Amino acid sequence: MCRRGCGPSRTNRAAEGAGRRGSAQCRPVTLLQHRAFVRFWLARVAGTAAAQMLMLAIGWQMYSLTGRAWDLGLVGLAQFAPSVAVALLAGHAADRFHRAQLVLACYAVQAALALLLVWATQGGWASRDVLLGLSLVLGGLRPFQMAAQQALLPALVPPELLARAMALGAAGVQAAVIGGPALAGLLFVGGTSVVYGSCLALFALGALVLLGVRYDHEPPPREPVSWHSMLAGVRFIGANKVLLGAISLDLFAVLLGGATALLPIFAAEILHVGATGLGMLRSAPAVGALLMAAALARWPLERRVGQHLLAGVAVFGVCMLVFGLSRSFWLSMAALAVSGAADMVSVIVRQTLVQIETPDAMRGRVAAVNTLFIGASNQLGEFESGATAALFGPVGSVVLGGAGTLLVAGLWLRLFTPLVRRDAFQPAASRLSARGADS
Repeated sequence: MCRRGCGPSRTNRAAEGAGRRGSAQCRPVTLLQHRAFVRFWLARVAGTAAAQMLMLAIGWQMYSLTGRAWDLGLVGLAQFAPSVAVALLAGHAADRFHRAQLVLACYAVQAALALLLVWATQGGWASRDVLLGLSLVLGGLRPFQMAAQQALLPALVPPELLARAMALGAAGVQAAVIGGPALAGLLFVGGTSVVYGSCLALFALGALVLLGVRYDHEPPPREPVSWHSMLAGVRFIGANKVLLGAISLDLFAVLLGGATALLPIFAAEILHVGATGLGMLRSAPAVGALLMAAALARWPLERRVGQHLLAGVAVFGVCMLVFGLSRSFWLSMAALAVSGAADMVSVIVRQTLVQIETPDAMRGRVAAVNTLFIGASNQLGEFESGATAALFGPVGSVVLGGAGTLLVAGLWLRLFTPLVRRDAFQPAASRLSARGADS
């Protein structure tokens, strides 16, 4: 008999055969009892930390070789442009193949690239062209990894634990985003090749951990790769008002409200805190996001999730207004930390809704579109910040962006009523059918 006090009765076995496997029988009641999820979480943290360290090391080495900021921009462009080209194909692959094995293959290729960078650095042939070429490969590889990771998570935990799993996963990613670059900074004392070697070790560790991830995978019927198939995720999102509202809200909020690209100007000319202060300003949103993700993993949202999503975006906009007008370093730090926490609320709600609303057979293609929107909003958001700062100054750019984010939240409140009225993550029809199966 399990912890919930129900034994393996004939009724339970019949219900299992009629409904989703395991839905009517007892399952682990905490995330840590789902070993596949724990392995996936550990692998994702290791892979994220390695990716952050690798990007930092490539940028540092590029600047050391050429001394040109333009080349740093080319590294970023080289990692972004291929992702746009292959995003739809990546989503198709995530719905065709074993998702854990697809992520494992991406980790293995990145480990090989890190090994190649160690060889190139120690051999003295790590040139500008080599770094740009490897950045292109990384940019083309990442959409496959991201789409497979997002689509894999719902297969590892039951629906009632999905929101908590999303929050714990986000907390791990934020910890890796903070800790990876910090570790790389310490390892640079031993040389760039030491950082690349550490990336190799972390990617290899993530791949080894993923070897133990098992889930029920039934290969879909064979169908040729076509535009109609690859665009299925786009059509699905367009027809679902909840998903369309959630994903487009994040796109425009980040596009208008982001201030990351302007932080060096604020640190040097407005807050007068120098490079040390800039590092603290850059880390503040991640720290706020990490704390909020940890809180939501412990106390997950269960009601009024649509309102929480809109509120998170609105609070983010207010924080941008405060940051733009602030002349106090600590007030600016607090505003950025709260903005990171508010953004994490919207991220977890949006990602959970995407997983709940999407059939498993299409999760890869929908995740690819979602990832493409996120990447576009971040990249275009930096361009928007720079363009408006050139016209109105850095303060005017951030204040206008915060006001624009609030305006978007108000418009979405009226345009996407099903999203605003969404009470729980699981649709009402699904909850009623689940209750009927349990009874």
